[in-house]
This record gives sequence, C-alpha cells and structure tokens, in this order.
Amino acid sequence: MEAIAPAVASTRHIRLSRRLASIVGWTFSGACLVVLGVLMVWILSVVFVRGIGALNISVLTTITRGSGGGLLNAIEGTLLLSGAALLLAIPFGVAAGIYSAEYRFTAWAVVIRFLADVLVGVPSIVIGYFGYVALVQWLGWNFSLAAGAIALAIISLPYICRTTELALRQVSNDLRDAAYSLGANERRVIFGVCLPAALPSILTGVLLALAVSVGETAPLLYTAGWSNFMWDGHLTHSPVGYLTYAIWTFINEPFASANALAYAAALLVTGFVLIINIFARFLLERRRIQR
Repeated sequence: MEAIAPAVASTRHIRLSRRLASIVGWTFSGACLVVLGVLMVWILSVVFVRGIGALNISVLTTITRGSGGGLLNAIEGTLLLSGAALLLAIPFGVAAGIYSAEYRFTAWAVVIRFLADVLVGVPSIVIGYFGYVALVQWLGWNFSLAAGAIALAIISLPYICRTTELALRQVSNDLRDAAYSLGANERRVIFGVCLPAALPSILTGVLLALAVSVGETAPLLYTAGWSNFMWDGHLTHSPVGYLTYAIWTFINEPFASANALAYAAALLVTGFVLIINIFARFLLERRRIQR
C-alpha cells in the first residue's frame, strides 16, 4: 500500500496538470476567437455603414469621371478580370489536381504539389511584377485585360489544383474498385466516377479562388492599369478598371466624392467576397450531409 500511494499521487498530479493546461488552452483560444470576432464585426460594420451611405443608383450605372462619378467601369472590369482568370485557371488547375491525386506517388505529382505550395506563398505583387515584365513590356501587350487575367489566373491556379487533389483523395476507393470490376478503364473511372463525386468540393475551391482574385490589387496595378471608361473589347493594349483600384486610390484623395467612391467600392468587394464564401460553405455543408 505504501508503494501504491506515490503512484496514485503522481497520477492525480498529472491529471490536474493536464486539466489546468486544457483550461488555459481553451480560455486562450476563446479569447482569440472573441478578439477576431470583434475585429471582423468592426471592419464589416465600418465598411457597411460608410459604404451604404455612398452607394446609390448613380454609382452603379455611371462610369468614373476623375475623382467622382460612378463605378460601372470598375464593376465591369472586376467581373471580366475574375471571370477570364477562372477560364484560364480552371482547366490547368483541375488537370494538375487530377494528376496529383490519381498518380500521387509519381515524380511529376510531387513536383506539381511542391510548386503549387510554393506558388501559394508567393506575394501577389511579385506575380504582378512578373506580369509587367513578361506581358506588358516583353510581349508588348501594355496594360490590358489579358495581362491582368493571366496574373490573376496564376494566383488562382494553386488553390484550384490543391482543392481538386484533396477532393479526389476523399473519394472512396470502393467506388474505384467497383468501376474497375465492371470493366471501366482508367479514363472512365477518373472522369466518369471520381470527378463527378468530387465536383462539389472542386467547385468550392473554384469559388474560393474567385474570392481571392476579386480582392487582389497589387498584380492588377502592374498588368491591368486603370481606365475611367468601359472595356472596348480589346484583349491587349487597352487598360480596364476594377474595384480594388478605386479603394486603393480614391481613399487617399482630399475630395469627399472620391472617398465616397472608395467606400462604395469597398462595400461591393466585401459583398462579393462574402457571397462567394457563403455559397462555398453551403456547398461544403451540402457535400458533408450527402456523404
């Protein structure tokens, strides 16, 4: 009995230490969550209050004139740039994700995975500078929709690639085995069984990449430039407007009209990103329920 008593006391001490560590950890995590929640609500409230006061029909239906006017050209440019970037990034990103998931142990899959992880960490302004040197100057496209869309596509590519890979890895191997047992070849298994099963998660990654591209400014400063007019239909040699430029530029202007445009643009960008993220979360939750 005398030998057992120290062991019991030691066990109680370990349990007490773990409980105290758990309490401290959960308290710290809860405090961080509260701080982040307060900051998020404060940022959204400032953007909403100031943006809703500056947003009106004229802002949505007229183009920018100097430091005033509206944001129709910027809204159009944002939609064109983000849409074109997705059209460029989706085929390459999904293809790279499929290869990384289905042939994950090959050397090329390791290289693709490594490059995607590295590309996520590259600052967007570096990609913008690359676009300026390679597209604007070397190819002679000047500031244009094509240059801006390619820069945004490079930024979106790793998100789509990694999301596609993770989505395909979550597909049950039983589905693959069942398809092979019925005589399906490898191509039919991938495109007829695995890809449809992973499609909601892949679409979620595409939407998140879209949200990232909508909020980018630095790469577009070097590639898309800025225009007070609507897009003239030319892919090159024709700059376009976009909402983040209005935020970055007009907020520093000493004119109330320019500041109002910045607040309105901030509200529109925030609204776009929130809607995209909510829809992506909805798809993820729906996918989880179906599984």
